[in-house]
Amino acid sequence: IRHGKTRANEAHLYCGSTDLPLSEAGKAELVKLHYGVTPERFLTSGMRRTNETLRILFGDVPFTPVPEFREVDFGAFEMHSYEELRENAGYQRWITGDNEANVPPKGESGVQMTRRVLAAFSELPDGTALICHGGVIAAIMAACFPAEGKHRYQWQPANGHGYELSGDTYRPIP
Repeated sequence: IRHGKTRANEAHLYCGSTDLPLSEAGKAELVKLHYGVTPERFLTSGMRRTNETLRILFGDVPFTPVPEFREVDFGAFEMHSYEELRENAGYQRWITGDNEANVPPKGESGVQMTRRVLAAFSELPDGTALICHGGVIAAIMAACFPAEGKHRYQWQPANGHGYELSGDTYRPIP
C-alpha cells in the first residue's frame, strides 16, 4: 500500500528521502478507504508518512520498520519540482537517456533502489502488509509481473492504494 498524500505529492515535488508527514488532505482521503484484508503482520519503510498511513488504515497495530523499503533518494533534486529543475544541467543529464540507471547528484538510481527493495521483498512471508512508497511498489510489481510489459510508472498506485499479491496473481486494493 502506498502512503497517503504529503505536501510534496500535492506540489509535485521529488520526495524520497525527506521524512514528511501526511498532509491534512492525505489523512482525510485515507479515512475514507476500506480494505478487505486482515494481514498477519505489518511492515513500513519506517518513514513518518508510512507509519501514519498504517495507523489511519489499520489502527494501533504492532509493526516493524524496514528501511530497505524506503523510496528512491533523489539526492540534489529532493523537494524540487520539474519546473524548478528543468533548466538545471545536472537534472537534464539525469532525466535524459536511461533515467532508471542514471544517478542524480548525491542520490541513488532507480536500479540501485530496485536492487535494495527486491532483496528485502524476497524475505517477506505471506500474510504481510507493506506500507511503503509508489516507486517501491512499482519496482516490485514490474519485477513480479514482467509479462505485463508495463514500465515502473505504470505500476505506481495512487496514494493510499496498492496491490494484494497472491502467488503469481494480483488485484488492486482497495
